[in-house]
Amino acid sequence: MTTLALDLGTTTGYCVGDRRDALVSGTWSLKPGKFQGGGMRAVKFRQKLDQLHAALCIRQVFFEGVRAHKGVDAAHIFGGLMMTLQEWCEQQSPPVPYDGVPVGVIKKHATGKGNANKEAMMAAMRELGFEVVDDNHADAIALWLCQQEPRP
Repeated sequence: MTTLALDLGTTTGYCVGDRRDALVSGTWSLKPGKFQGGGMRAVKFRQKLDQLHAALCIRQVFFEGVRAHKGVDAAHIFGGLMMTLQEWCEQQSPPVPYDGVPVGVIKKHATGKGNANKEAMMAAMRELGFEVVDDNHADAIALWLCQQEPRP
């Protein structure tokens, strides 16, 4: 089953596929342009979801279920992207099931520590053979693995 894992934010990490040896992953910059409003994040995000779905027929979605943010702006951006994702999933035919996975669960699965820092998450994914570009990318891969493979 083609699963999409997302680390939501202005730089969104994604990992999609139906098996580990055929994953497509990376990051999307959802930052609005100089003359664009903040709503462009949602527009860009929806376009990316549509493109992935057209190419790979997404059947389930997991996102990093963040419960607290350090800043108000980050919380607003996360909430807006989460709502956009949920709406997108509900509007598909058939609807695509989605679920948030607590950050600590993802980190514990990836590193053995539920409070692992960004560097530890990137190192854990590199140790598994993934060429991660940043912590958002690493988190998305870790989330996909957490939902697909038993902990090593």
